[in-house]
Amino acid sequence: MREHVPRELCGGLWHMTHLDRFQSIFAGGSILPEPNIPDSDRWKTSQGKDHYPYVRTLGGVSLFDFDQFDADRYRKEYPVRAWYEFVPYVPSWGCSVWIEIDRGRAASQLISGSDLVARARWESDDAYGHSIMPQIEAAHLGPLPRVAFKRAFLVLEEDDQFHPLEW
Repeated sequence: MREHVPRELCGGLWHMTHLDRFQSIFAGGSILPEPNIPDSDRWKTSQGKDHYPYVRTLGGVSLFDFDQFDADRYRKEYPVRAWYEFVPYVPSWGCSVWIEIDRGRAASQLISGSDLVARARWESDDAYGHSIMPQIEAAHLGPLPRVAFKRAFLVLEEDDQFHPLEW
């Protein structure tokens, strides 16, 4: 288990994806809330729509917000939430691509982690069966255009390093 967030991710707003999906994102010009990939390749979809991740039910793109993130505090407050399963890469993939999002360019469609799980929104949406990573997971509603990307890194299992990607 990872005990910390790598320095490259600290303070940033990120979308994490598979290398193949990154290539599709780049070619298509945006991160889509409903990309053309089967549910079997998506996170937390095996139990059907009633249990899809909450951000997906909103028509959003899931983001990691590592601004002022404290791994020790998070582990104490949310002991069953395993953010480290994604950081720095998804082990079953053998690599991951991290795309940093410019908060200013995404702001009009951005829902912060704290707003996403705010009691009023959670209750009004009756979203208790949908997975969410409290506080650390943010959402961008609708497609997230490439113009909002700041930079991207590829992290490979064999070296655990952040390799800058050019576009």
